Amino acid sequence: MCIIFFKFDPRPVSKNAYRLILAANRDEFYNRPSKLADFWGNNSEILSGLDMEEGKAGGTWLGISTRGKLGALTNYLQPRQEPDARGRGELVSHFLTSDMDSLSYLKKVSTEGHLYNGFNIIAADLSTAKGDVVCYYGNRGEPEPIVLTPGTYGLSNALLETPWKKLCFGKQLFMEVVEKSEALPKDVLVTQLLDVLNNEEAQLPDPAIEDQGQEYVQPMLNKYAAVCVRCATYGTRTNTIILVDANGHVTFTERSMLDKDTSRWETNTYEFTLQS
Repeated sequence: MCIIFFKFDPRPVSKNAYRLILAANRDEFYNRPSKLADFWGNNSEILSGLDMEEGKAGGTWLGISTRGKLGALTNYLQPRQEPDARGRGELVSHFLTSDMDSLSYLKKVSTEGHLYNGFNIIAADLSTAKGDVVCYYGNRGEPEPIVLTPGTYGLSNALLETPWKKLCFGKQLFMEVVEKSEALPKDVLVTQLLDVLNNEEAQLPDPAIEDQGQEYVQPMLNKYAAVCVRCATYGTRTNTIILVDANGHVTFTERSMLDKDTSRWETNTYEFTLQS
């Protein structure tokens, strides 16, 4: 389970406005090995966390490159997982390392969607010169990817903008912060977005999540009904905020759980300017 809220405006009128504001949670088993966000070894172009699970190592849930490629992934809540399916994290890693534009890449992915368990992927090309393009594809939805119009979106573990209560609730909180973003110091904006991501108020009952997850036991589904998921061995273990300003300056902040301990967290921030 994961959740992503984002607003993009490729041509903001105000020089104080952001072209992109993205806030995302990664929900995962606490003991699944992964690396904190950093630039990849020999590849100083790509910034992301990395999955280190055996057989899935090298995949990622969210990443951005200095060339302006951004990818983000959520799983689709489905009753039965196919154990031999390909690792979904490779979808983002492959996009970040490819030379394909976002729409062409997602068209390619759509022809291979049946090889994976359910997923949603956001792929974007952020270009100061040409303007930003953000695309979406979900392999449990329409057969073709779509180019998104500028605006504010929410994505959880159903298709884009599916009105799960926690998504609607979190999106409203996100929009309240975003509306103030031009007037806020950047560090305050990041802090307020992190507060949105760490809201643990369960949005119950939710017939939509119950219908999609009807083969799950009810107490487990109820745990998933908040923006921030908190269970004994599973839950929100990474918060990520990405800001891109009118000049292409990127601020990437990751707050990560340490050592499977919900009381210990580390926050790191990276800044760079997109290559024109």
